[in-house]
Amino acid sequence: MRKSIVAGAALSLLAIHGVDAQSGVNSCPAGGTIAGFPDPTRASQDACQMAVDVFQVMAPQLGLALAGGNATLGRGSALGGPGHFSIGVRGNVFNGDLPQVQDFPSPSTGGRQARALPAKGQILGLPTADAAIGIFGGVPLALSNVGGIDLLLSATYVPSYGDASSDVQVKPKQNWQVGYGVRIGLLQESLIVPGVSFTYLKRDLPKTSIFGTSSNIDVNITDASVKTSAYRIVASKSLLLFGVAAGVGQDKYDETANVQATARATINGIPGSFTSAIVPLSQNLTRTNYFLDLSFNLPVFKIIGEVGQVSGGTVDTYNTFSTGRADKSRTYGSLGIRLGI
Repeated sequence: MRKSIVAGAALSLLAIHGVDAQSGVNSCPAGGTIAGFPDPTRASQDACQMAVDVFQVMAPQLGLALAGGNATLGRGSALGGPGHFSIGVRGNVFNGDLPQVQDFPSPSTGGRQARALPAKGQILGLPTADAAIGIFGGVPLALSNVGGIDLLLSATYVPSYGDASSDVQVKPKQNWQVGYGVRIGLLQESLIVPGVSFTYLKRDLPKTSIFGTSSNIDVNITDASVKTSAYRIVASKSLLLFGVAAGVGQDKYDETANVQATARATINGIPGSFTSAIVPLSQNLTRTNYFLDLSFNLPVFKIIGEVGQVSGGTVDTYNTFSTGRADKSRTYGSLGIRLGI
């Protein structure tokens, strides 16, 4: 059981969609037969399809773990120009769906077979660090400023995991990846005016290779790339010891990788291993994101909690999962600390 959780958690770091998954096009070639026996492509097609579907169900979850909700927890206003900054750390968590790869059935050697694959609920998420730097204070109005500009930065850490003897290996080309974006102040928060802003933040994971091994299936993922873009409209107001912020936006997930699967099976009493061709995968998904922040204002820093929900988009897997559809809506939470002047 422990190996199953570790393998699924590692795979969740680099989840991807299959080529044309929304239109139902098969991403794994069907292959054929030679003298009445399946060739390696046909014998490995079912394993390949199960591998693709695992990544399809994990892809929207990875996008959520990266994008989260508010670009700066608890804030909906621009900082106010040069000399102002904000630094924070947070953890985005949600109840995800983790395919139980170790419990998958033995793959068919006669082509793909639709079935319900085992999965379980699992708390998933990623920690992130965020920074905002005031660039332009905006144009003064009677009660507020408009047009303030902040530079947004974020950092994501992906650790290396495992070695040649491990069930799962995760090998990023580099461990750190920096994200970037901008906040444009529509209204600067003042004593009686709430803060309102538009934010754009791009967060990616470094290109990574994953090698997973189970008793029935081996999965090799190379040059996996996961990119997210988050657009937000946010409003906030500080109320002495407490503050509140709310927003709505759109998340776009873009994932690409090369996948190859090996099936271990017995044909006519003879055990063997059958490896698929390398299959390039690529998919985009767009989701709607709503969130609400509540902050506790201390003299030096703020403690902020956030709750939100993402929904929308369509992901059609060939196999189904016991936990439901890959594109179902998900509620998430965040907890963080922010320091700023």
